[in-house]
Amino acid sequence: MDEHARILELRKILNQCGYEYYVKDQPTMDDAEYDRLMRELIDLENRHPEESDALSPTQRVGGQVLEGFVKVTHDRPMLSMGDVFSYDELRQWCAGVEKETGRTAYSVEHKIDGLAMSIRYHGGRFFQAVTRGDGTVGEDVTENVKTIRSIPMEIDYDGDLEVRGEVYMPKDSFEKLNARQQAEGRPQFANPRNAAAGTIRQLDTRVASQRSLNAIWYYVPDAAKIGFHSHSESLAWITQLGFRTNPTNQIFTDVEDIVKYIEHVAEERDTLAFPIDGMVMKVDALNLEEELGYTVKTPKWEIAYKFPAEESVTKLEDIVLTVGRTGKITPNAKLAPVHLAGTTVSAATLHNEDMIREKDVRVGDDVIVHKAGDIIPEVIGPVKDHRDGSQIPYVFPDQCPVCGSPLHRFEDEAAHYCMNADCPARVVTSIAHFASRDAMNIEGLGEKKVESFHEQGWLNTVEDIYQLSLHREEIMALDKFGKKSYENLMDSIEKSKVNSLEKLIFGLGIRQVGQKAAEMLAQHFETMNNLMNATYEDLCQIPDVGDIIAEAVVTFFHDEKNIELIRALEEDGVNMSLQKKETRISMFTGRTCVLTGTLSHYSRRDAEALLTELGAKVSGSVSKKTDFVIYGEEAGSKLDKARDLGVNTMTEEEFMKAVKEAQS
Repeated sequence: MDEHARILELRKILNQCGYEYYVKDQPTMDDAEYDRLMRELIDLENRHPEESDALSPTQRVGGQVLEGFVKVTHDRPMLSMGDVFSYDELRQWCAGVEKETGRTAYSVEHKIDGLAMSIRYHGGRFFQAVTRGDGTVGEDVTENVKTIRSIPMEIDYDGDLEVRGEVYMPKDSFEKLNARQQAEGRPQFANPRNAAAGTIRQLDTRVASQRSLNAIWYYVPDAAKIGFHSHSESLAWITQLGFRTNPTNQIFTDVEDIVKYIEHVAEERDTLAFPIDGMVMKVDALNLEEELGYTVKTPKWEIAYKFPAEESVTKLEDIVLTVGRTGKITPNAKLAPVHLAGTTVSAATLHNEDMIREKDVRVGDDVIVHKAGDIIPEVIGPVKDHRDGSQIPYVFPDQCPVCGSPLHRFEDEAAHYCMNADCPARVVTSIAHFASRDAMNIEGLGEKKVESFHEQGWLNTVEDIYQLSLHREEIMALDKFGKKSYENLMDSIEKSKVNSLEKLIFGLGIRQVGQKAAEMLAQHFETMNNLMNATYEDLCQIPDVGDIIAEAVVTFFHDEKNIELIRALEEDGVNMSLQKKETRISMFTGRTCVLTGTLSHYSRRDAEALLTELGAKVSGSVSKKTDFVIYGEEAGSKLDKARDLGVNTMTEEEFMKAVKEAQS
């Protein structure tokens, strides 16, 4: 066999194996053999560049770095669905359909919680993938979608074909991604949908390839033109063509049977490999789509039933207090483990004494818990009918659970504080905060390492970080901490000395002074000495620095221990001045900008830093004085408010273009 024929043969074999593995979940070849054939194909294609084919299996691993995403207008709008939230509303919708059409059949399908996508084929070959966007105009994400192995690159149909569906991140891929994000010190994704949306819009296609996205296809816009009479027939056809569809779709003619099926799916929801947030009902007969038509925003022939937030009842076994870096005491509910929205929940924050009192939760109570937004565990309240008299109202302690010092509650706050600066819990968390990424960014000095060094007696104050070299031999003798780890830590500590002033201010952990406030203080005072000598009145004159922050700063620098800390750090060579960055003149210079939604190409911190570099003021709220609202996926009320006020809005891609122009 000549090498040209072998290339074609290998592509056919590997594509078939990919279909069996990624679509049918029935692998027919072991990984080692697949990898061997893939290497053979790569070698042959490298020897014969004239045989290059963008749809070859070798081209599905990513590798391109894209400049941006081109806008594409959909041939037919990708409208969102209407929602119902109760079975009565679902019954009313079905009754409305049948009033116009008579008794009809419905296709009932999972509502995948991912990113709506349109893919197109020409002459049997995949050539484009476009996001829903605003329903009329989406973005060309072809190169990233090509990395999804379950999508066929070639099909046995010569006509033009568009198929619509949902790109999603499987639950196991989501867990692995967040584990990597955590290990690398990067922000974790809130849920699989955000992770999928952020991944599909990455400019580096290798990122999309590594994150193991998948897709399920559920609609053929031109099914009637192709010759099908029902939605279910069109799904069976694209399944035969090699598309991954949902085999659990059901056809019903009675709404009560639909309700029973939804209840069944709700019970099995957590066992699914993909995230769903409801069920979709579509009129199965395609001629009825035209008859029922559309509202301005949604089709009348389909509806989504949204699952209610999942709740469970479990035992509140204890209320445990933790101590933060500022001494803030946080009460936490220790719960009997309960399975909730896909994960096991055994703890939830109770925030403060007032919340415990308002909810009247008591140790020993059966309590109702749910995940706020399907993400954060929250105690809703007690099941009072289950009380047997052994549960008594919780009395908030008046002493720190770690050091025993008296707790203090400030007049204007709901939280209690341990005021002992030498409290071991405060020492560990404050040193770890000082070393954290947003502060002095000392890699290798996380909270567990700080706790270990504190137990050894090497880290008792922040300034001890810069004396760790005195313990060289002892540190290298620690388990899993050899010479290389020690040298990396020392290098990171040394690099931290040249950080700009705002990093140091934030790292000091001044109560009420977050990252943004630290940046404002650094910009205004420029040196630590100026800030230390600032009066309450001086601080209150700074825009966005109110009396609470001003009082906290003055109080911090009136404490002689804090003055001694600053002087010790200065003697260790830590920079005490603002490192001014050259502000580029741009369309953002002197403008107030607000960021909202999930950005896929920047972290929120990086986007804010870019805006600051371009001369903008970044605000957290929208008002008539806002100049630009820059939005990503899942933008909510801030974007709505901006549009209501007539404020200029900007997509992430438009922002990227403006940044590129300003930096060129």
